[in-house]
Amino acid sequence: MSDMLSANTNAILLLTAPLIAGRPKNRVDLLTSGEYKKLAMHLRQVGAQPADLVTPAANPLLGDCDRIIRKDRLERLLARGFLLSQAVEHWQARAIWVVSRADAAYPPRLRARLKEDSPALLYGCGERQVLDSGGLAVVGSRNVDDALIEYTQEIGRIAALGRRTLVSGGARGIDQAAMRGALEAGGKVIGVLADSLERTAMTREHRNLLLQGQLVLISPYDPKAGFNVGHAMQRNKVIYALSDAALVVSTDQDKGGTWAGATEQLEKLHLVPVYVRSTGETTNGLEALRKKGALPWPNPGDTDGLNVALSASVPTSSPSLEQKKLSFVPQRQDKEPDPEEPAVASSEPASSATNPADPLTLDAADELFKTVRSVIHRVVREPKKAAEVAKDMAVTQRQAEEWLKRLVDERELEKSKKPVRYSVRQASLLDSVGAPEPAAKTKPARARK
Repeated sequence: MSDMLSANTNAILLLTAPLIAGRPKNRVDLLTSGEYKKLAMHLRQVGAQPADLVTPAANPLLGDCDRIIRKDRLERLLARGFLLSQAVEHWQARAIWVVSRADAAYPPRLRARLKEDSPALLYGCGERQVLDSGGLAVVGSRNVDDALIEYTQEIGRIAALGRRTLVSGGARGIDQAAMRGALEAGGKVIGVLADSLERTAMTREHRNLLLQGQLVLISPYDPKAGFNVGHAMQRNKVIYALSDAALVVSTDQDKGGTWAGATEQLEKLHLVPVYVRSTGETTNGLEALRKKGALPWPNPGDTDGLNVALSASVPTSSPSLEQKKLSFVPQRQDKEPDPEEPAVASSEPASSATNPADPLTLDAADELFKTVRSVIHRVVREPKKAAEVAKDMAVTQRQAEEWLKRLVDERELEKSKKPVRYSVRQASLLDSVGAPEPAAKTKPARARK
């Protein structure tokens, strides 16, 4: 991160970001997304912007904002200058950059498409220019079989051969398979991460790809933030917004992040055409998306076919109408606003506060284990024995061992011996992917060439 932070970015970081440089310390009362949005709207109404809160003459403005957010709370947050400098130094040493919607360097595609829903802060590593290249978004489930992994890798290779950027979420399963297929074929890849940006960017394989300009990793959340189901849900719209079209390879029906992101796109956002896998046996989730307007993936075998699929227009009619009415003409981009407009003040930050997932999208067991997964990731940031994990979580050792074993099987944790300890696995997008727990009993066929 060679460029200096803008004054607006500094202010937004102080107000909303946890600024985790070393071990997490005492929590501070950060502004939530809703609180920041109210404050930003007030600043705009009085002709001010976030940077004005950190000037020597800020006291009258802080007093005026007291009716929105208590003045003493704002002052405590804005006084974290030393902590901010430590965090910035930590990020710079790892080539991690951060931009806010106030910056000209903020991806125009995100700002134009998501408007007030675009992340107020965006952390990243790699070439920012790639973020405006469009391309194909590929999303799907974590637990899939080998046949579906192979199919998805082929999709990534096709995107790379067609010189189209591959956009995905970096999660185990479909996401990593698509990204790996594109990277191995020499293509460009954007990974939109919900957690652990710093850890992912620091692996040796990723560093080389980042330096070569093949890979860009971004996240709306602090580079050290751990897994959070709300974050995973909320980052979906960023994946779609950075693409020209999206392919859903697999999904459960009425639950999970893949389903939530696809239905949000089909029913509300309408940013890009949404395709579903059309080879092999279908699933209830894919059929349900078809009924909501998703197109069958045309399985392009060459660059021309891929470009046609990625240039389909998005319907403006009701999502209940068949998306087969899409005309294959180039998609018009929204007019890009001036990056220096004070409208940035109304942007909504991706703070450390949890955005609760829609309870209808997760069944009870999934919701419970997603919470367990998040807690264990925090507990074992340093290697720990099962007994220590059990004590930290106030559960029996047997229960802790069952959870730890599942996360080891899912390749999220590492188990060391002599003594037996558990720690977060240093995952790589280029790791081979197994399928210890297939999500479906279907046997999808490989893509037609």
